Amino acid sequence: MDTIAPLWLWIFFVASVLVALYVDFVVLRKQGAHAVSVKEALNWSVVWVGLSFAFNGLFWWAVAQDHGAATANTKAMEFLTGYLIEKSLAVDNIFVFLMIFTYFAVPAEFQKRVLMIGIIGAIVLRTVMILAGSWLISEFHWVLYVFGAFLVLTGIKMWWASGKENDLESNPALKLLRRLMPVSKNFDGERFFTVENGKRIATPLLLVIALVGLTDVIFAVDSIPAIFAITTDPFIVLTSNIFAILGLRAMYFLLAAVAAKFHLLSYGLAVILVFIGTKMMLIDVFKIPVAVSLGVVVAILAGTMWLSLRTAPKLPAPAAAEGAAGKE
Repeated sequence: MDTIAPLWLWIFFVASVLVALYVDFVVLRKQGAHAVSVKEALNWSVVWVGLSFAFNGLFWWAVAQDHGAATANTKAMEFLTGYLIEKSLAVDNIFVFLMIFTYFAVPAEFQKRVLMIGIIGAIVLRTVMILAGSWLISEFHWVLYVFGAFLVLTGIKMWWASGKENDLESNPALKLLRRLMPVSKNFDGERFFTVENGKRIATPLLLVIALVGLTDVIFAVDSIPAIFAITTDPFIVLTSNIFAILGLRAMYFLLAAVAAKFHLLSYGLAVILVFIGTKMMLIDVFKIPVAVSLGVVVAILAGTMWLSLRTAPKLPAPAAAEGAAGKE
């Protein structure tokens, strides 16, 4: 698994993630259970995006010192493209999280903790999957074609499913979880277990955590192969992925209030997956430049968001909208 990043940058990255998570947990503990406002979510989103761009700047400098500015420009653009792809695909995660929270009527003040735990699980899971994927690609080049075909099929499936109502009640994973564990009808604060009739049983919040974790697994299988179409450097794949995930919680609360306005976004994500899958399958025939890939992704996202805003359905009355978005 060859990488262009020096060892000290790997160490700096790991330390930065640990510090960021620690700070997030400290803030979470001091604030306690509370509904996240749009202003707070926006501020944190700016912080996470700013940190991601700052890290990319440091990455550019480190590569430029050892390999020159031209190579650094290419690698920094690979990071940026990968970050943007993972960030955009994370939007689909957010819509599923919103559906789960709405279905279980999770109080707004408890959602923050659930997302925080989900993010930590996603970081561990994706780190393992990325390192395994990098090893597979380095040993078996043909795996790239498998990833590419999978992304094309996933994009087609996503397009087909877009605009259709999701029925969480018929979800097989939810049915299995309910069979495996008795669940109370009511929440017990932020606790995952409670006592009813002298028996220790799970609260709905534990069920929500399990479903969020399962969602992380499903979307990791979709999104990780996507970035391998941009670069096979494990450092760029891992760092762009993790930095996109770190801002997921803030982005959830930011987009939850305006989810209805971007009702066409899933179609754009489907097109992006098909484009990236095609790029991956053509890698030995014609290598699409990173700058072109970045431009295509940005154009598709911008075009889809513009069309969504032009054709957005009317939002619910203020009171209802606030309730659905955690009173933000």
